[in-house]
Amino acid sequence: MGRARTIARRSFLIGSAAILGGVAFGAYFVSRPIANPLLDGLAQGEAALTPFVKITPQGITLIVPRADVGQGIASTQAMLIAEELDIDPATATLDPGQPHQAYFNGVIVGESMPFPAWEHGAVANTMRDVMRNVARLTGSQFTGGSSSVADLHETLRLAGATARETLKAAASARTGVQRADLRTDDGQVVLPDGTRIPYTALAGEAAAIAPVTDVTLRPASDWTRLGKPYQRLDIVAKSTGTQDYGIDVVLPGMLHATVRANPGRGGAMAGYNADAALAMQGVRAVVAVNEGLAVIADNTWFAFQAAQALEVDWLPPDHPASSAEMWQALSAARTDAFRNSRLREDGDVEAALAGATVIEAEYRTPFLAHAALEPLSATVLVEADSVQIWTATQIPAVVRDAAVALTGLDPSQVTLHALPAGGSFGRRLDHDYVVQAIQIAATMPGTPIKTTWSREEDMTHDYPRPLHMAVGRGAVGNRRVLAYDLDSVSPSLILSWFGRISSVPPGPDTMLVWGAFDQPYAIPNYRVTGYAAPQMIPVGSWRSPGACSNTFFHESFLSELIHAAGADPLEERLRLIADPDSRRVLEAVGEMANWAGADIGPGRGRGVAFAHTHGVPVAEVLDVTLTERGIRIDEVWIAADCGTVFDPANAEAQLTGAAIFGLGHAMNCELTYENHAVQQTNFDAFEGMRLNQTPRFHTQLLGRAERVRGLGEPATAPAAPALADAIFAATGRRLREMPFSKFISFA
Repeated sequence: MGRARTIARRSFLIGSAAILGGVAFGAYFVSRPIANPLLDGLAQGEAALTPFVKITPQGITLIVPRADVGQGIASTQAMLIAEELDIDPATATLDPGQPHQAYFNGVIVGESMPFPAWEHGAVANTMRDVMRNVARLTGSQFTGGSSSVADLHETLRLAGATARETLKAAASARTGVQRADLRTDDGQVVLPDGTRIPYTALAGEAAAIAPVTDVTLRPASDWTRLGKPYQRLDIVAKSTGTQDYGIDVVLPGMLHATVRANPGRGGAMAGYNADAALAMQGVRAVVAVNEGLAVIADNTWFAFQAAQALEVDWLPPDHPASSAEMWQALSAARTDAFRNSRLREDGDVEAALAGATVIEAEYRTPFLAHAALEPLSATVLVEADSVQIWTATQIPAVVRDAAVALTGLDPSQVTLHALPAGGSFGRRLDHDYVVQAIQIAATMPGTPIKTTWSREEDMTHDYPRPLHMAVGRGAVGNRRVLAYDLDSVSPSLILSWFGRISSVPPGPDTMLVWGAFDQPYAIPNYRVTGYAAPQMIPVGSWRSPGACSNTFFHESFLSELIHAAGADPLEERLRLIADPDSRRVLEAVGEMANWAGADIGPGRGRGVAFAHTHGVPVAEVLDVTLTERGIRIDEVWIAADCGTVFDPANAEAQLTGAAIFGLGHAMNCELTYENHAVQQTNFDAFEGMRLNQTPRFHTQLLGRAERVRGLGEPATAPAAPALADAIFAATGRRLREMPFSKFISFA
């Protein structure tokens, strides 16, 4: 009955998706080929063999459309193509390409359905396929959700193989040697007699024939680069300070700008006086933009100083003015009037709780800033018949469409130079900073203008991770967890984010309960309910959205129930886990950490947490020591299974980096509000984990899961509950609210 009710509640979203993906568009539109955007403007002797491979007499260009925001995905995309194309990716030019339907992200849209990622029944898989078709038809081009490798790994390998076989066909036509008798090596077609023809010499002939699509991907046993340690293509540049980011753009005759907006995000402006700013050195103009004013000057420093000299009469926004008021609004939203979903309802929770001593706990996670090291920036040149934009973004098509809307030009007249980002963590899934840059540049056609936000502006006008709370109720007996009921309450991220960049999809906001409803535990009586609190501060996607908070709630409360039952934290999780991949991950982390045989000793504690997020089961064990200066994190063990690992060195870096991110924010970080304004406006008040606090990491990737997944986010979510569990083991104190530094010191 619980399962039937759960599926029924999904029916509205599923029905809408089916209409959108099947009936409204029709089978022809779903199946027709997508045009190759690289064919436009090809010169004589150049070949665009797929949307991802362009070959000219001068060299090879690989299109890597997923944004590199520090996770190394540009390098991995290039390696996937290069493995099948038989080239050294370091010899190719990497280009993110222009926004286009060919670069849609089907996985991120398909996985938005309200099914656990580990559920692969007919209904779940059918609806994911429907939504992938929606993404294909609408050209939904996003980088996020740890989806890049999951979405593109086969597409890019096929692109490389298609290009390889087409070049062999061109060589066959030139030499008369059968394609089957040709091989390739290091960017050359090799004839049986050893003669080598460079790909670049075959470009014109390859362009004149139809691409060869009857290709076979090479088995892993034949890989020369994939699956082996390989230096990321950007490591040298990033290690030597020569990597160009969006903020590094320099153009002839360029001016600089910055923005000053209402400190209460969403508030309007009653009036302003710019006389003092306009009289300052190097200032060219003050113009109105979305949410405030911009100063245009000869350099960034002049613009920053003049922005502070503006006298502005700000109006308050229409939402609570303080964090205290927002928490009150959140608590009040845990009622049927705000109920958004109940995507997990197994057994009979009410009956199980009625006959037992109920264990109850409340948890909270605060607003968090993205606070990427590179401040937000965009350089824009607006001319009568064109717009050029230089920036880092995860939503290139949305940026292009914004330029079209603001200038009235055709999409073909917009050129986006998508650049590497010095961090993002989800912030560049919004484009407010680019919209402002276009508005500013439009006031001075013909002059390129770089708009740069100050760190204070970046922190104050972030779209932060939502504040979030949960209440857990449960019951135990016979050293087992018998009933588990979790209410998760937060403003809707989907409503806020989609409302800014697109249109809000129908159905429940799964992000309200991601990391809770979708966990593969077979608890007999198991319920997860999501409540959408009223919209307050506009919020955005933050690393592992939804799961970064819900996993803390879910795993922390499970640990409390297991402790109350008198069971072993790892053994009881293993007993409850119903997914084979997840079980293997938990077993692996237990073996890595010697869970059963470790002698922790006095003043020390060990914690464990598990999460199935972004399709990846991840388990973490963490050891801490209580010192005179506070809690010291000593060791962290991480086991995960993302299926085939294409880039093992980078995969390990993603696991450890994500865990450090989760631990640092759990320890120290929060955004609070007073009089509508953020109180933490720079890194001195928003301090993550310091180098001397960083523990020793041990990682293991099992590589046994059937489906390939990404690793940019999954290890973030279990870090906080594992740390809280270890602190409890060392001190006897349960920490149910972040940041933990509000209640305990860290060494």
